[in-house]
Parts: sequence; structure tokens; C-alpha cells
Amino acid sequence: MNFFLCLFCLLSTSAFAQIGHRFPSERKVVKDPVTGVMLTFLTSQPHGDSKIYPTHPQWTSDGQWVIFRSGIAKGEAMAVNEQTGDIVQVSEGGYTGMLNVSTRAMKLYFMRSTDKSPREGKTGRPRQASPVELIEVDLAAVFADSKAGKMKPAESYQRICGIVPAEVGQAADLALDAADEWIYFRETSQEAAKYLAKNARIEKSFGPRNMGAGPGGIAKMHVKTGEIRHVVSVPFQIGHIQANLWNPGEIIFCWETGGKSPQRTWVVMADGSGLRPLYPEADYEWVTHEAVISKDEVAIAIMGHRSIGGTNNSANKGTAVEGANPGQDPGWGNAGTREKPSGLAIVNLRTREMRIAGQTPSGSGLWHVHGSSDGRWAVGDDFSRSIYLIDRLSGKMSLLSTGHKDTAADHPHPTFSPDGKKIEIQSAMLSADNRTLNICIIPVSN
Repeated sequence: MNFFLCLFCLLSTSAFAQIGHRFPSERKVVKDPVTGVMLTFLTSQPHGDSKIYPTHPQWTSDGQWVIFRSGIAKGEAMAVNEQTGDIVQVSEGGYTGMLNVSTRAMKLYFMRSTDKSPREGKTGRPRQASPVELIEVDLAAVFADSKAGKMKPAESYQRICGIVPAEVGQAADLALDAADEWIYFRETSQEAAKYLAKNARIEKSFGPRNMGAGPGGIAKMHVKTGEIRHVVSVPFQIGHIQANLWNPGEIIFCWETGGKSPQRTWVVMADGSGLRPLYPEADYEWVTHEAVISKDEVAIAIMGHRSIGGTNNSANKGTAVEGANPGQDPGWGNAGTREKPSGLAIVNLRTREMRIAGQTPSGSGLWHVHGSSDGRWAVGDDFSRSIYLIDRLSGKMSLLSTGHKDTAADHPHPTFSPDGKKIEIQSAMLSADNRTLNICIIPVSN
């Protein structure tokens, strides 16, 4: 009996690793106990779910499915139908780094390591750097065959676009261009150094997390031919590469230090031209979590989360959990206080004008920020995991949803849907352990 039980478990686990595998709906509608807003939880079980980062699309091009990560099929990409709650596995063989959902076609792109050897330690990372494949998934075919119960082998749905040599690129940061022809990725320091001027001043690590040292670079791969081209090199560490999804060939990225940067936000074109700071920041400003929200606009957070002069004032209150407010280390210097303007800011890529849309009166201030592409709404979370909505026409800010637990494994990372009518977050509201996240949709009403 034990033999057959073990065999059943083994076969079940194997089945869960297959692309197109369907899981029962977990969809639940819950009323926010404070604001009264009706929250739709697309997942509600403690698998350990997480949404795609706000710098990237969340919904498939038909608007019906949300792509996410989950422990329900460890290491694989998942999709959930917003209306039916059906959950479908949309990769097989794993992925690494960012998931990229096309806004033009029913396609999904991600990188995958070619190293199939056993992983080492708790990190699960390869023993040494290895080439990575760029994979394209035909989502329309996966969903159709999965619904019909007639799945083909994984290679029928997954296409290898090309291979990035280990010495050239890394798979963590990945962004699909608006035209769906090129995918941008982060170069290795060694590759980036080849394109810097010999007299370039390479930046050292900045801040207490010992990150930010250069050089860094961005390259691109053509999704049809696999051709690789260099885009740009800079003397610092690059992070959060994202494409302007309304303007082909425009890239936004950051100087990644794990906190405050000397100059966080940057813009460059896909041919390497036009490199400049997106928002030129002062030493006292703590700029973070930039997200392109429309053809001409990028939302950024100018933080106001630290005490003025080291005093314990209201700017640092708003959480009951020690350590929930990151960036308090003295090593970051005198930045991120409310002595100067702070809040959710919108930067215009064309005019370079910046306007602050709103700021919480106390607490950490807005942390992860986003906005609707029609220019009507902006949204942000704070360290307490509360969600604030800002009407950009009237300037009114309101608490949209709360109770997502400041003990949660991560912040909500609010992201608007393409039509501007709803916001996706990740929430621990339903979690018995107060940490495990689920995928949640919040409606936005006019």
C-alpha cells in the first residue's frame, strides 16, 4: 500500500510540472474590513504566490489572464483567469529572472539556464555561470489545448529564441520592447567594461548594502533571429531594466544600490543614444521604484520615511513590526526625510517636468508606485502594506485598501491594469501565517 501511495505522489508531482496543467479555482471575493472595497483574490491558498514586478505587464494581451509566480508548481510560471479563477501552468522546465508578458500578442518570454546540474546550497543557484536561453511561450495554444485536455509536448509551445553566452549576459533583469522584436537584458560587468572609455571612472559600492559598483551594461536579443547587440555601458551597477510599452526603443533603468543611489533613474534609447538621468536628484532625495505608466510618464517614489535629525518623529511611524521600515541605517546618509518635498511623483519623459501627485501625512510615505495610462489615477503602497489611490484630476488621495499585514513576505507592489479600471497587488490578508502572499485584484471606480 505504501509503495502505491509513494508512486501516486511521485506521478502527481510529475504531472504538476507539465505545461498546461490545470489547478482548481481558488477565487474568493472579500470585503475590505476598513474601506468596504470588494477585493477579488484570484489565489487564496498558502502556496506562496507573487506577482510580476510593477515595472512589467501583468495581464495577457487579451486581458483575461494574470501571469504570476507560485509554489503550486515550484519554479514554473502560472496564469489565472480573472473571471473563472482557472489556474494553468504556462511553462515547463523552469525559468529565471523576470517574466515578460507581451502586450501585443498572447506570448510570454523569460530566460532559462542551460545548466541542468544539481544546484548548490540553499540558494538553488547554478554552481557556476552558464549560458541562458530566451524562451517564447505560445500562451494561446497552451490555454486552448489545456482547456480541451489535449496537451502536446512542451516544445510544441515553448520556442528557444536564442542563447546568451555566460560571459555576455545575466538573466535577472529582462524587458520586452514595445514592438515585441527585441528583449533587453543586463550584461555582465566584464562585457560592459569592453564598451566603456578607457578613462571612465568606475563607481564603487554605495551605501551599507555594499551594492552599486560598476561597470554595468544593457544588451538586446532579437526574438526571431537570436541576434545579440550591445546597447549601453555605464560605470555603475544596473537594475530594474524596463521598456516603455508605448514607445518602441525607449528603455528606463536604475543605478541599483539596494537603497538610496547617488542618481537612481536613467533613460536610454535602444541604439545607445540619449543616455541621461530621468529625474536628476539631489543628495538629500531618496528616489526609488520607478515605473513607466504611459507613453510620456514615469512614476517614482521620493521617499519621506526617515527621521529628521535622527529624532523619532511621526515620519517613521506607521508600522508595529521592527525591521519593517527598510532604509533606516545611518550609512545611507541624510536622505529620505521630509525636510524637503517627498511623495509619489510623476516625471514627463518629453518635457522633463516633475509633479508630486500626493504623499501620506505620516508613516513611511508611498513606496512602490504606479498609475493608469490615461493619466487619471496614481497608486502607491506604504510600509504598513496599505494601498492609497490618488485622483490626479482633483488631487484627492484616499485609502483604497488595508489589512494586508505588515508581516507579509513582501510589499503589495500595486500595478494598474491596461484599462485603468483595477489594480493588482500581492497580499497576506488571508494567510494564517501572516506572511504567505496571494494574488488580489482591487477595483477602481470613477
